[in-house]
Amino acid sequence: MKFYKSIFVHDQFFYYIAGLSALFLMSYWLPFLYTLAWVCVLIFGVLTLFDFVLLFSNKKRISAKRILSEKFSNSDENPVSIQIDNKYPFQVFVKVIDELPSQFQKRDFNHFSSIKSSENYQFDYQVTPVERGEYHFGFVHVFASSQLKIIARRFSFDNKQMVAVYPSYIQMKKYEFLAMSNRLTEYGLKKIRRIGHTMEFEQIKSYVPGDDVRTINWKATAKKGALMVNQYQDEKSQPIYSIIDMGRVMKMPFENLKLVDYAINSTLAFSNIALLKNDKAGMLTFAKKVENIVAASNKKTHLTTINETLYNLNTSFSDTDFSLLYATIKRKINQRSLLIVYTNFEHISALKRQLPYLKAISKKHLLITVFFENTELDELISTNAEDVQGIYHKTIGEKFAYEKKRMVKELEKAGVHAILTKPNNLSVNVINKYLEFKAKGLI
Repeated sequence: MKFYKSIFVHDQFFYYIAGLSALFLMSYWLPFLYTLAWVCVLIFGVLTLFDFVLLFSNKKRISAKRILSEKFSNSDENPVSIQIDNKYPFQVFVKVIDELPSQFQKRDFNHFSSIKSSENYQFDYQVTPVERGEYHFGFVHVFASSQLKIIARRFSFDNKQMVAVYPSYIQMKKYEFLAMSNRLTEYGLKKIRRIGHTMEFEQIKSYVPGDDVRTINWKATAKKGALMVNQYQDEKSQPIYSIIDMGRVMKMPFENLKLVDYAINSTLAFSNIALLKNDKAGMLTFAKKVENIVAASNKKTHLTTINETLYNLNTSFSDTDFSLLYATIKRKINQRSLLIVYTNFEHISALKRQLPYLKAISKKHLLITVFFENTELDELISTNAEDVQGIYHKTIGEKFAYEKKRMVKELEKAGVHAILTKPNNLSVNVINKYLEFKAKGLI
């Protein structure tokens, strides 16, 4: 860092110069003010020199670093911390500029504060990514000035870091915690009474908060001296596949997040719940071709495999081929399974083109077709129209909303289960449907 690039003049400096210039103009007429102006210039020069010596007396008076987590959670608030150590023997005033990744499109990040002598100062801020992938942070710049605030010294720290943004593991952990603590209803998840008893004994394990107290094994507890519970599992652990449409219809953004990312976040959260329920979770994606096939399994490491696969997914601009999806499922998935297809239909004609393939899939498997409400139309529909153009727009919006409801009826009439959901409620509605089927003994 070149020396002259470290010096920055505060706004007060220009006020001083303007005032002195005015004094010089007046000094032509008033010799006394002329002398006073020179005295002021001398004092200002001495103060500037003094401020310069204070700030540049040592090369390592300020140190700073950025602290990040190993990975970020997509569509969630992720914390970033900046630590600054003041080694000056006096209080300094700082302006911090952090070079954020280009994906955030933010170039005006500033933080102002004062730091006492020998103080280790830390501040935190939040970033919310809306795309998966690699995010590169740049330099951390700290501009330090003394109480005089005439000049500022810049310190730049080569703290370049890369963080990978993964599907929303924060959302996944939230639903996992709620499932373990039996508080699912707080987020709209329904408690559904199980029909019949299809559980078999698996093992005795240590009690953890959230376990059903009715399963406590008192003999094992007395023997171990600690609470032990019986663990059960379903007699039939059925394969469950999340199938994600990667075509152009899933590129549509709602609240800055694309539909495909809502589907990806839901797949991760739902797969985790399915594995906790001792079912086998798998996934695949399709557009012009079927790929990223992860066979259903209930191994402990399987969720990591699904997460890594989801991280690398990208949508295409092509139309999706449901006939190829049907052929692949027929060839690859032989056991009856629960299939959750995340897709989107904007027109009833688009659904009717694909309905024969969905009906064919549902003959062998338990199929749920998930598609999305256009929430951008909600405000338009609820607003009172004040002119002819407003009436026209509201009518078109109501027509689109009505067609979505018609699609649900068409699917149900064809024997295909359907979920029409707002993007933000996707995970809750999918998990609810899964728990409902499980309680009814359908899976």
